[in-house]
Amino acid sequence: MTTRWSRRGLLAAAASTGTAVALGTPARSHAAPQSAVRAAEADEFTTLRAKWRTLILGEGFSPTAEPFKSRLAELGATAAQLQSAMAPASGSLWPDLVYADPEPDTDQESYGYSGNLNTSYNRLSTLAQAYCRQGTGRTGDASLKAAILTGLDHLHTEVYHAGQTRYGNWYSWQIGAPQALLDVCVLMYDSLSATRIANYVAAVDHFVPDTAVASYSGTSTGANRVDLCRVLALRGIVGASSAKVALARDALSPVLPYVTGGDGLYRDGSFVQHTTVPYTGSYGSVLLGGLGMLFTLLTGSTWQVTDANRQIVFDAVENAWAPFLYNGLVMDGVSGRAISRGVSATDALQIQQNDHLRGHPILASIVLLGQSASAAENARWRGLVKGWLQRDYYSPPMSDPSLALPGLARLQGVLDDTTVAAIAEPTGHRLFPSMARATHRRPGWAASISMADRRITYYETGNGENLRGWHTGSGMLYWWGDTYANGQYSDAFWPTVDPYRLPGTTASRKPLADAAGGDWGASLPDVNWVGGATDGQRAAIGQYLKGLQSTLLAKKSWFCVDDSIVCLGAGIKCTDGTAVESTIENRNLGPAGSHSFTVDGTAYPATYPWSQAFTGAGWAHIGGMGGYVFPGGGTFTALRDARDGRWSDINKGGSTTVLHRKYLTLYVDHGTNPTNGGYAYLLMPGATAAQTQARAGATGWLTVLANTDGQQGVTVPSSGFTGVNFWFGGTVGDLVASDPCSVMISERSDGTAVICVSDPMRMRTSLTLTWNRAVSAVLSKPSTVTSATTGSSLRLTFGDLSGTAGVTQKITVRLG
Repeated sequence: MTTRWSRRGLLAAAASTGTAVALGTPARSHAAPQSAVRAAEADEFTTLRAKWRTLILGEGFSPTAEPFKSRLAELGATAAQLQSAMAPASGSLWPDLVYADPEPDTDQESYGYSGNLNTSYNRLSTLAQAYCRQGTGRTGDASLKAAILTGLDHLHTEVYHAGQTRYGNWYSWQIGAPQALLDVCVLMYDSLSATRIANYVAAVDHFVPDTAVASYSGTSTGANRVDLCRVLALRGIVGASSAKVALARDALSPVLPYVTGGDGLYRDGSFVQHTTVPYTGSYGSVLLGGLGMLFTLLTGSTWQVTDANRQIVFDAVENAWAPFLYNGLVMDGVSGRAISRGVSATDALQIQQNDHLRGHPILASIVLLGQSASAAENARWRGLVKGWLQRDYYSPPMSDPSLALPGLARLQGVLDDTTVAAIAEPTGHRLFPSMARATHRRPGWAASISMADRRITYYETGNGENLRGWHTGSGMLYWWGDTYANGQYSDAFWPTVDPYRLPGTTASRKPLADAAGGDWGASLPDVNWVGGATDGQRAAIGQYLKGLQSTLLAKKSWFCVDDSIVCLGAGIKCTDGTAVESTIENRNLGPAGSHSFTVDGTAYPATYPWSQAFTGAGWAHIGGMGGYVFPGGGTFTALRDARDGRWSDINKGGSTTVLHRKYLTLYVDHGTNPTNGGYAYLLMPGATAAQTQARAGATGWLTVLANTDGQQGVTVPSSGFTGVNFWFGGTVGDLVASDPCSVMISERSDGTAVICVSDPMRMRTSLTLTWNRAVSAVLSKPSTVTSATTGSSLRLTFGDLSGTAGVTQKITVRLG
């Protein structure tokens, strides 16, 4: 087999062995003998196998100390059960994991068969870890070793060999099964004959040839590419092929640079996988963990990753991942179809996956990546991780039953490190135009907004997962408190919530089929105006909403300020023949649901079911959660609802156990076939009833400047905030825009102001913005501003904004 070597790879290999290599010329006569080269390579492969063994087994913990003692005992017990249940037969290694597909193709049934192959190898990996780790009660057990070798040979003979044609899910053959197989080969290396090793690596070569990374496209991008590189690197280390390891290293390079479309990391901090899906919390976690392991594995070796773009990955820890981590959880708005993976139908322990359990491996990966970063970066990241660990009261990471032991050990190391001071949750606003997401973090709470546009899908379904995530991109507004409400989306939210009433969204009640719109993020709204402007602390955000498989149209805006989020909706129209609703809130109150509910000072019943319509309401409050203020009076319906659901309702592989949760929902009913519906409310996370009432009484605190199909805008005079979304050009308050744009102004106490402007549509080749406010000087401006006129008003002329990717353009001026 020919293998692509880069010039860097050849030179690195030459330097490590002392062999002079001149490309295109013979080696000099004083070169080391080939026997010496082979011996040096053998020593290096031995070293790398030892490093990988440590990476997958963990280090720096005592097997007799908790939580490791119990986890190791559980591992031993699991291994005993798996060993006892193993029954090699034609078509299976375990009776419950039949991998022989009677009609091999790529339909859902075949996915199940290939998945069983993947799981079979993962079980062998579990057995190998129990055999190699101290404290399992099975350490070095001869019968366990024999079972592992039997299992490896059986799977190789039956299905995972060079003569087999793959079926079902490509992932099982190219990533899942070979990763587990190679991990077992490393762990059991001294017990494997040369023939076995040759057979196993030949199988990997068959399913994961060099061509799997020849082109950065298809299923070989982003997190998938990192996974494939892990397979190639380990295949090279197990099979003593320097060419394979070099190929793995070089094939990482396309993952590292910023991208401007499709899969990968963007300059604004976005991470996209499957072309159209924001995936920081799922595929992004895989990418971060995989890069951390490969960087660490290869550091100091002949094949060390030296690509300068690896700094982009280090920068992404705080640019891409940290904004979506809060008290140990990773926000669901960037986890794609993973939100539907609650409890598997085959999970006997009924361990629920959720935002916290998805967040913990990211924390562990950040700690691991720090080993390859600068000392300053490593120190700061450990401080961030320590803060997240200490604040995760809802789901303490050290009790996470799904967190792998190496990750658990890394996090314990951070907690035990007295030189590391916990860093508090940062405050500020982050806008991610390239994936239609935003996060707003204030003292005591955090929020995020999920939208969809021509580039970013409504939602992702696929593999029978996330069947009812239809409206998660329709302006869903998530929020969490510092010491409360961290289980809002963790506690069986997704299988029990009404999927037509997700908080923050506007949606038609038109019935949608499971997986409506198509798999893998295929369905995209035909809209461009989605995005906003921010100064890094506050923001104006807007979404032109078109409903999924619906005639619904709406203009939605969020103005994120110091202690609240102002939410406006206008131009809501639909001809579906069904009701249209905007959901103000849909709080998961758990199984009991006893939280109080107050409107304008009157407490309402905590009974289920209960509902009441309100007209002209000034404010509402949910006990222990927060408040809602309605400028000018609000019309909405409040509903207490006891709901049942099953994970299998939203994920074909989910548990069929019926779950019960109680919800308190506030929604605006726009009626059937509305022609110009709207809403306006203020969300105040963590506010008391008294604080909410006081804000409602402070009628001058907020002014809604516009809430129409053409413009939406507000001003908060006490904090110098003005935000306007110009869906079309026009005049709103003191601002005049020639064309569609988003504008946010922050007037400061020192006599300066920051004007933030963006082109969410990415179509403006020119734009003129006038602010009818006296300005004496422009202190700073980006190159996109071609002209700035000061005086009794400020006139800014912008050149071509179409290439700014919706990123905010900031201008600082002196008021005068």
